[in-house]
Amino acid sequence: MAAGLVISAPASGVGKTTLTLALARAWRNSGLRVQCFKSGPDYIDPAFHAAATGRASVNVDSWAMDRGTISHLVSRGIDADVVLAEGSMGLFDGVAARGVCGTGATADIAEMLDWPVLLVIDPSGQAQTAAAIAGGLRDYRPGVRLAGVVLNRVASPRHEALVRRALLDAGIAVFGALPRHAEISLPKRHLGLVQAEEQAEIGKLIDEAARFVAEHVDLDAVLRSAATWSPQPAASGVNVTPPGQRIALARDAAFSFVYPHMLEAWRAAGAEISTFSPLADEAPDPVADVCWLPGGYPELQAGRIAAKARFRSGLRAFAETRPVHGECGGYMVLGTALTDADGISHEMTGLLGLETSFAKRRMHLGYRLAELAAPMPGHQAGARLRGHEFHYSTIVAQPDTALAVVHDATGAVIAETGSRRGQATGTFFHLIAEDR
Repeated sequence: MAAGLVISAPASGVGKTTLTLALARAWRNSGLRVQCFKSGPDYIDPAFHAAATGRASVNVDSWAMDRGTISHLVSRGIDADVVLAEGSMGLFDGVAARGVCGTGATADIAEMLDWPVLLVIDPSGQAQTAAAIAGGLRDYRPGVRLAGVVLNRVASPRHEALVRRALLDAGIAVFGALPRHAEISLPKRHLGLVQAEEQAEIGKLIDEAARFVAEHVDLDAVLRSAATWSPQPAASGVNVTPPGQRIALARDAAFSFVYPHMLEAWRAAGAEISTFSPLADEAPDPVADVCWLPGGYPELQAGRIAAKARFRSGLRAFAETRPVHGECGGYMVLGTALTDADGISHEMTGLLGLETSFAKRRMHLGYRLAELAAPMPGHQAGARLRGHEFHYSTIVAQPDTALAVVHDATGAVIAETGSRRGQATGTFFHLIAEDR
C-alpha cells in the first residue's frame, strides 16, 4: 500500500514543482520509495521528477486519456511507499469542454484517484485573504478533498502568523511555511523551466530544496495526510501505436519534448528506439523504419542546425524511402526556413515547404483534436488523435497538403493543420493518445 497525494495550487508559478521535488527527495533520502506523476501536458517536469526520485515519471491527462489509460500509468506506483501527482496551473483549471474523461484539470485526477490535495499557497501581498482562497478551493467541488496547505514565500514571522491563524480558524491544516529562498529557484525560459538535462547542478539544487523544505515543513504530518492507496488492475494501456518497428528518434537539447508514456508504449508494443543527435551532426540510423523528430528548442539552436550538413543530407536521404515525422519544433526543422528571434532566417531541411518565424512571437497554447486526412507514421487516415500545442512561432508559409483537420478544445477549427509531402509529415501538436 502506498500513500497518495496531489500537489496543486491556486495558480501557476506558486512553487508546485519545487515543493514536489523537495518532498520527493527528502522522503527518498529517508529511505522511502517515491513515485511521481505530472497531471496535464508537460514534457519538462517528468524529467525533474526522475532526477529527484530515481524513477521515471509520466503524464496523466483527463482530457486526452481515458480512465483505463490513467489507471495503467498510475499503477507503476504499486511498489512505491509514496506517490505524488504534481498538478498544472490552478487546481480546477482546465478547458471549457470536457474531453475523454475530464477537462484536463488537476482536480479531475485528484477525484479519480481519491487522493487529497496538498495546496501550495503564496500569500505575497495578502494575509487573511489567503485563507479565503484556500477555503474556496476546499469547498468548490465535492469529491476533491484538501489535505492542508504549505505556505510559500512568506515575508516575515508576523506575516506567517497572520496567515496561519486565518487558515487554522477556517479549519485548514498548515503543514509549514517557507520563507523566500532564491537558492532553490528553478531557471525558466519561454516554454517553462529550463530542462533538467541542461542543468549540471540539478542534483545539488534538489538536495538544497529538500533540506530547506524539511527544515520548514512537517514531513511526517504531510505523509499522514495522504490517502492509503493500492492501484486497481487497469482494463487497458496507452492507446498509441508505434510509428514503426525500428524508430530513429532525434534526441538532444533541440529535440527533447516527447512524453515518456509515448516511448514506453512504443517499446511495450515491441518497437526498438535508436537515438541520434542533430546538434552533433548525426543522421538517423540507416536501418530504421521511420524517423521521428520531437519538439524542443530549435529556435535557440537554429544556426547550429542549419550548419549540420551531415544531419540534413542524411535526413533527406532517409526520407526518400521511409517516413519522417516531426512534432512542433521537429516539424519546423522539416520545413524550408526558420527565422529566429533576432530576425535571422536559417535554412532547415526542406522536406516540407513550411516556413516559421520567432521574430514576432505569438503564443499558441491548448489541447488539439485532429482527424487525419492522410496517414502518418503509426496512424491511418481518419484516425482521431488527441494532443497539445504550445509554441511561440508564427507560420509564414504552409504550402503543402494539410495533414489533418484540427480543432481546439472548444471545437473551433485552427490553422495549424500540419502538412505532408512525399514521405514527410508534421504537426504542431504533440501527440498524447489516439481515440479508441
